[in-house]
Order: sequence, then structure tokens, then C-alpha cells
Amino acid sequence: MVSNTAGNGHDRPHAVVVPAPLQGHIKGTLKFAKLLNFKGFHITFVNTEFNHKRFIRTRGPNSLDGLPSFQFHAIPDDLPPSDPDATQDLPPLAKSALNFMLQPFQELLAKLNNTASSKVPPVSCIISDVIMPFAVTAAEDLGVPYVLFSTISASSFLGFKQLTTLREKGYIPLKDESCFTNGYLETVIDWIPGMKDIRLKDLPTFLRTTDPNDIMLNFMIAGTENSSTAPAVIIHTFDALEKDVLESLSTLCPRVYAIGPLELHLTQVQEDGLRSIGYSLWKEDGACLHWLNSHEPNSVVYVNFGSITVMTPEQLIEFAMGLANSKHPFLWIIRPDLVKGESAILPPEFAVETQERGYITGWCPQEEVLNHPSIGGFLTHSGWGSTIESLSAGVPMLCWPFFGDQQMNCRYSCTEWGVGMEIDSNVKRDEVENLVRELMEGEKGKQMKEKAMEWKRLAEEATAPNGSSSINLDKFISEVLLSNRL
Repeated sequence: MVSNTAGNGHDRPHAVVVPAPLQGHIKGTLKFAKLLNFKGFHITFVNTEFNHKRFIRTRGPNSLDGLPSFQFHAIPDDLPPSDPDATQDLPPLAKSALNFMLQPFQELLAKLNNTASSKVPPVSCIISDVIMPFAVTAAEDLGVPYVLFSTISASSFLGFKQLTTLREKGYIPLKDESCFTNGYLETVIDWIPGMKDIRLKDLPTFLRTTDPNDIMLNFMIAGTENSSTAPAVIIHTFDALEKDVLESLSTLCPRVYAIGPLELHLTQVQEDGLRSIGYSLWKEDGACLHWLNSHEPNSVVYVNFGSITVMTPEQLIEFAMGLANSKHPFLWIIRPDLVKGESAILPPEFAVETQERGYITGWCPQEEVLNHPSIGGFLTHSGWGSTIESLSAGVPMLCWPFFGDQQMNCRYSCTEWGVGMEIDSNVKRDEVENLVRELMEGEKGKQMKEKAMEWKRLAEEATAPNGSSSINLDKFISEVLLSNRL
């Protein structure tokens, strides 16, 4: 273990950390980087130039100045200019990660090593998001250890690792368009160790293509195949939550370490200057916390569909009227780019019905919101960051998964962990109204709240000084990151 009081010289190991260029991945990876910094590592955190600029525009011109031992750098993504406040399209980002980012990243590593000093030691290891394969290539070329960081759940990660086998067995790509409507996606896949009753529709949505050359399918296969040979994979989960799946993964990857929930680790450490380094690419509205102060405990529904989900104007209206008709107070995050190609227009009757009990804003400090006593439930897209933050706060969920790993998170929340209820993808206001009422006042809602509080307790146990995640984190640092420094 490196002491956090390690000097600024070469006794301090230097980890270069590369997130996937998406809000949820950046947030999870940045939390992990902060934790490593607290454990005595010099950190270089590498965003794309597009996201680097977004951070500065959102958080202020000095927000990425960093600290002596925590620096931010940026590499180009070679993509054409796009809306500076919207998430970039995934297929072009995937192509860029596969075909372009290696060289600028190698140039950055060379620069870091060429300018190494008593203040900034040479690079000693690379921590790469699972889906940033160029960082692995660069680490191998440089001859330094690398590890893969999975910002998704262990169950979703195991699902991604099935894509190659699904292709070999002929399940994917889908034969034709009829597979989307004829019940084919309900097919049960019964051969994944550690998983039961998983259907094709629960597995990563990138398999839902008829094109064998689909860029996203092949990108995800390439990323997760690296994990079979990587020295280690770190997963943002905890042992008690996904025990069977973690055991299964440990037979597929050399070393697997469950080290979450990261937010609970960070609440226990004095972050000092790190506290000022924020996670959000959008400007957060802190005033919503004052609004929450005026509400009774467990009375408000928090609604946030994450950073990538988009919906049609019709779906937005169905959610709006379902919330209105439920009669419960709500805090609803509506991103500028939530509605496909249009601005989000809510019906006039919605405003009339909810003016006294609704608060709508563009983005918020989510962890503070989820931990506010007035929050009674979370209507979510089931992204992993949102799911594990909700579990850590003891908040039950209504799940409306959109894409990627979210279907698997929804499945586990609803069937394995007992903390969620799913909303049909073809959303209707009556269903939203009924499920919100069940969540906030029904018997099932009470049971889900009890289960959520139980998971919160187990998450706190895992991140306590002698908890499984704390032990795993220290083992990972000594066994992998520092193994060549002994």
C-alpha cells in the first residue's frame, strides 16, 4: 500500500486513467481515480477534448486545473463539431476509439514521461475503461501494467462477455427484422454460469441488429474480449450484491475485484482539494435541494433518465400525465436533449395540475438528491451509476431501461434484488400513474423500500474499513498496480 503522505517524488506511483467519453463512465472512473489519489497515487485523468471543454464551460475556467497530484489532460476524438451540450453519437465515438485515439494517447504518454520530474513521476500503470481498447495497446507498447475498469454491473459485464458465444451459436446477428416483434428476444439463454432465466432481451441491446458488421456490436465484443487476458478487471459493484455472477466472472478473467460502491468509500475519506473536482458535464441546479427541504420524508418521486436516453414527444407526455395523475410530488430532470430532435414540450394541463408539487430542471447533484430524506422513490433508466447510487441511498426504483446494459440492470433490480418494478417500453400514462402510486404508497412499494434499505446496509458494510470492497481495493493495489515496484 502506498502511503497517502508519499512525497512528490518518484516514490509516488503514477496512474493514467482513461474513461469512456460518456457522462456515466466519466463519473464512475473519476470517483475511482479520486480514491486511488487518496491511496497515494499521482493521477493523470484523460478526457476527450470535447468533454474537457464541456467540463470547463459547465464548472468554470479553473475547474480542471487539478491539484499537484491530480492532473487533467485531453486528447482529440477526430469527430466533427456537434452540439456542445449534447451527448455525442455512440457509433462515431466507437469508431474513433478503435481507429483514431491510440496515437494521440501515445503522444500524451510520451510527453508525460519526457517531462517527468520530482513533482510528476513517470507513468507506472494505466487504468482503462473496458471499452477503450487503445489504452490497452498503449500500455503494452509502453511496458507498464494496465487494468480494465468496468463502470457497469458484474451481471451486465458477464452479459457483454456472452456476445462472442451468442454469435458463434447463431443467436446473433438477428436473422431478420421479424425477430424484433415475433417473441424471439424472449428466448431464454440457460447456459451462462451464475445467471438464471436470462432472456436475449435482458442481454446488451447491441445484439439487437441484423447486420454482422454493426459497429457497436463489434466494438463491444472487442472491448470485452480484452478482459480475458487483462491482468485484472475492477468492477463497480460489491460482493454481496452479485456473488454468483462475480464467481462466474472470476473463471473468465485472471483477476476480478469488486470495489464498490465508490461513493460510499469517498464519504469516508478527507478528499481535501479533490472535493472541488466535480463529475457533471451539465450545470447542476442545487436549488432543487432547497425545494426538497420543504417536503415530508419519503414523499417525493425523483425522475431522471440519465445522460443518453432519448424519448419521443409522445413518451414524454405519457410520463408527464402519469406523474400528474399520481398526485405525488416529483423532482424531474429534463435534459436539453431528452426528446429526439425536438425541444421538450409539456402539455398545458400538466403545468396546471402540478404547479404546486412539481420541480423540473435540466440537471442536478444526483447523489445529494437520492440521499435527501424527502425522496421516496426513483423513476430511472436503470443506468448502472444511477442504480448503484440508488441502492447506496436505500431508494427503491421504477425502471424504464433504454439501451446498452440498462435492460440487465432493470432485470436484476426487479427480480433478483427486489428493489424495482419495470415500466413497459411502450409507456402509457395509466401504467406510470399506477406504478408511481404502488411505489410510494402500496404494499409492494413498502417491501421494495425495506429491501433497498437492506442493500444500503450491506453496501455500507462492504465499504467499511474491513469490508469486502475495502479489502478488495487494497489487494488490487498491492497485487496488481504495485506488483512491479516491490
